[in-house]
Amino acid sequence: MTHQRLLRLLAEQFGFSDFRSGQAAAIQSALNGRDVVVVMPTGSGKSLCFQLPAIELEGTTVVVSPLIALMKDQTEKLNARGLHAVSVNSSLGEKQLKAALQAIENGEVEFIYTTPERLQEPQFLSLLQRLSIDLFVVDEAHCISTWGQDFRPAYMELGAALKAIGRPPVLALTASATETVLGDIIRELGIPEAQVIETGYRRDNLFLEVKHFQTPTDKERAMHELAKRDGQGIVYVATTRAVDDLKAGLIAQGVSSVGYHGRMSARDRNSAQDVFMSGQAQVVVATNAFGLGIDKPDIRWITHFHVPTTLEAYYQEIGRSGRDGQPAACTLLYCPSDWKLLRFFRGNRFPDDSDLVNVYHAVQTACRNRGNPTTASLEAASPISKAKTRLCLKLLENAGVLRRRSSHWQLIVSDLSRERCEAIACAFVRKEEADRRCQEEMQAFAEGKRCRWRSIVEYFERSASSGDCGHCDRCGG
Repeated sequence: MTHQRLLRLLAEQFGFSDFRSGQAAAIQSALNGRDVVVVMPTGSGKSLCFQLPAIELEGTTVVVSPLIALMKDQTEKLNARGLHAVSVNSSLGEKQLKAALQAIENGEVEFIYTTPERLQEPQFLSLLQRLSIDLFVVDEAHCISTWGQDFRPAYMELGAALKAIGRPPVLALTASATETVLGDIIRELGIPEAQVIETGYRRDNLFLEVKHFQTPTDKERAMHELAKRDGQGIVYVATTRAVDDLKAGLIAQGVSSVGYHGRMSARDRNSAQDVFMSGQAQVVVATNAFGLGIDKPDIRWITHFHVPTTLEAYYQEIGRSGRDGQPAACTLLYCPSDWKLLRFFRGNRFPDDSDLVNVYHAVQTACRNRGNPTTASLEAASPISKAKTRLCLKLLENAGVLRRRSSHWQLIVSDLSRERCEAIACAFVRKEEADRRCQEEMQAFAEGKRCRWRSIVEYFERSASSGDCGHCDRCGG
């Protein structure tokens, strides 16, 4: 398709006069049936990279996302443009789900938004197998990597789902990916020949600064003052208790605030998000459960009350500010005691060899009782978290100990030794060491004297940047 034709479609369907950096190349590759990985900063228009080519392609486009709120927002906007889009996820009622599946069955749908968990259901996969799928989109693709900060075990099953539905062309999207994470995306999705499009990491409208404190009390006083700045902002914290405590403190200071964390009910989370998005609250105090897929262009500031676990997490979170291109301030409140909390989180993230043994024995017991253990039944029976259970199953499968047959797990190795379990678990010993190095990178960033943006660019690109930015506290911008 000619560039002029693409520009006409862009203007007619989306109201824009020109493409942003990287968009046209990604769109053209998708139209040509080529696998593509797109790495673009938050707010740079990644969704256009699949929405525009999907209009031209004759078949259906499947969009996989972990973000139910984003699905709702994008399907509503597409339907308003006269493009038939549906979501298939856990937020739908029985009637809504039935209507969506029937529309898909009837071939009436151009866009299907769904979750990676839904793609593990045999009935849903069977439905997709009957469609002509021209494009398979993986949003927030960094979630597929155990080395990424937003790892979700269900993403590791997308390669199998792709094969099951006929292996359509893949378009993977993310705002950030180190070389290691990028390699995981390509390997796990089975797209070794994918074109990689990266548009750079620096955002010149974001001013970065780090303020140093000796105690959390000093930090809280500073946070109260920063929250009185003009415009709406996000205060990121590491624990649910901090959400409640800091929100209460801001309200006591006369700052309209809401809290958001993963332990809140879906209803309460949606209510808090709606209040903030509509401008009724100036501040949302949140864990990292808040932010992915938030489409609010005028967030004027981000404050990190606790140090993020990695530079990837920091970059993703500051990227939610200034999406309208106007200046935004990103302040990290740094206290040496933060590292004790981060070490605790790091120590509880991944399974060990005893977790592997427990999951293996659960499969073994079910099989001996002539059962058909599924991922869901094993999660329910396991004393460890769902995420760890899924990781153990994937590790055991990769090691040739288990295999999946349809939705069930089967034993290949009838008796697993402790020594073999320890060898399999070594992958996460290496991961824990990598996490430690990531935290050292974050500490170097917080304590360092170098340009903040230069440090970020060199971390992701692993090459010398174009120089100091002129708009961070180290550059005096």
